[in-house]
Amino acid sequence: MADYNVTANGTRDFQLLEDGKLLGALHYTEWFSFEAEVTLADNSSFQIKPKGVWGTTIEFKDQQKVLLDFKMHWNGTIVIKSKFNGKAFLFKQKSMLKNTFVLIDKNEQELLAVQPAFKWSSFNYDYTLSATEEFEALEMKAFLLLTTVHCANYYMTMVAASAVIAT
Repeated sequence: MADYNVTANGTRDFQLLEDGKLLGALHYTEWFSFEAEVTLADNSSFQIKPKGVWGTTIEFKDQQKVLLDFKMHWNGTIVIKSKFNGKAFLFKQKSMLKNTFVLIDKNEQELLAVQPAFKWSSFNYDYTLSATEEFEALEMKAFLLLTTVHCANYYMTMVAASAVIAT
C-alpha cells in the first residue's frame, strides 16, 4: 500500500504529496465553489466544472475534452465515470463515525481509503490517502487522487448544506 498526504493551504488550495514530493495541486477558483483547477507535477492542468443548470454533474476536462465526470446520488454515493480508460468507480463514505471514505471499483474492491483530518485552527481539512496495489497500477494516478479529494470536499459541502437547509 502507498500513502499520500493532501495538505490544505487555506480553504481553496490543496497539495498532493508522496513522501514530501509534490505530485499535484487542486485549486478552487472561489470559496465554496465546485469549479477548480488541477495541476500535476508535469505542469499539465485540468479544469473541473459543474455541468448543466443545476450543476449536479461535475466534469473534469483537459481543455474541451472531458476526461471523467461524477455525480452524487440520493444515497450519498458518487459515481465516477472515466472517459480516458472506460473505468467506473464509486466514491462513498465507509464509516460515518470515523468520517472515512473509500474508492471502489465495479467489483466492489476497495482501491483507496480517504481519511480527512479537520484542522480547527484554519477550519479546513487535510487528507491521508491509502492506496492499494491495484490503485497504484491505474493510469493517471495523481489525477485520480486529486479527483477523490475533490469528491470528499464535494460530499462534505453537500452534507453540510443539507444540514443547514434542514434546520
